Amino acid sequence: MKIAQFYDKDRIRLGIIDADRLIPIDFQGEMIDFIKNGSDYKLSGSSLPLSSIKLAPPVTNPSKIVAIGLNYMDHIRESKGEVPESPLIFAKFPSSLIGHNDWITWDENLTKKVDFEAELAVIIGKTIHNCPKNEVMKTIFGYTCANDVSARDLQFGDGQWVRGKSLDTFCPLGPWIVTSDDIPDPHSLSIRCWLNGQIMQDSNTSMMIFKLPELISLISKNFTLIPGDIILTGTPHGVGTFRDPPIYMKEGDEVVVEIEKVGRLVNICRTV
Repeated sequence: MKIAQFYDKDRIRLGIIDADRLIPIDFQGEMIDFIKNGSDYKLSGSSLPLSSIKLAPPVTNPSKIVAIGLNYMDHIRESKGEVPESPLIFAKFPSSLIGHNDWITWDENLTKKVDFEAELAVIIGKTIHNCPKNEVMKTIFGYTCANDVSARDLQFGDGQWVRGKSLDTFCPLGPWIVTSDDIPDPHSLSIRCWLNGQIMQDSNTSMMIFKLPELISLISKNFTLIPGDIILTGTPHGVGTFRDPPIYMKEGDEVVVEIEKVGRLVNICRTV
C-alpha cells in the first residue's frame, strides 16, 4: 500500500495512492495516528488526480529523525574514508522536514555549499527499546525517499554534523510511504539522484554496510523509537562535495531522488 498525506484547505488528510490518483480516506488524525491505530478506516469520496493536490511530508512532527553517515561502501571510497566499526549516528531536526515539490531554501550568507544525498528512509511503526535484530523488520511501518540536504561548509567547519544537516527545509521526504509488506527486501533497491536531469548518484541499497536489522537494533539500544520516527539510512556515492570540481546546488536547481518500488521525490532549490 502507498499512503500519503495531503493538504485539504487548512488541514492535513490521508489518502491511498492508486497509480496517478489519490483516494482520500475517512480517518481522524495524521500519519502518526494512522501508524498507531489506523486499521479502522474507509475510503472517502472520489479519487483525485495527483496533479491537482499538494502532498505534505508523509510524516509530520516525528519525535526524532535519526540519520546515519558513511553507510555505503561506494560513498566511503569516494570520500577516502574508513569503514566505521559501528554506525555513525547523527540527528536532523524535525523542523527541517518538507514534502514533494516543496522548495529547498537557504541563506547564501549562511552557506554556499549545499549538497544532495539520496537516501532510503525507514518509518518506525512500533515503540521499541533494545530491540533484537531478529525482531527489527516487524517494527517497520514502511519506507519513503529522503534527501539528506547538507551544508558542507557548516558540516565540516563545525566538526560535528547537526547544524549543517538541520537547516530549515533540509530534509525533503516523500512523496508517500510504501508499507513494508510491499517491500519484502529493502536491501535490493536501486537508488538514484538527478540534478537538473543529470544523473549524480546511481547505486543500490545492497551497498549498505549496516543493514536494517543491525542498524535499527543498535539505535534502539540508545534511544527509544516510537511510531512515526524516521531513520535515514545513508547515501551512496556521487554526492557533489567529493566531485572534481565539487558540484553544489544553486538557485533554480531541480533535484530528484528516486528509489525502486518506493517513488520519486522532486524539489526545487531557492536562495533567500
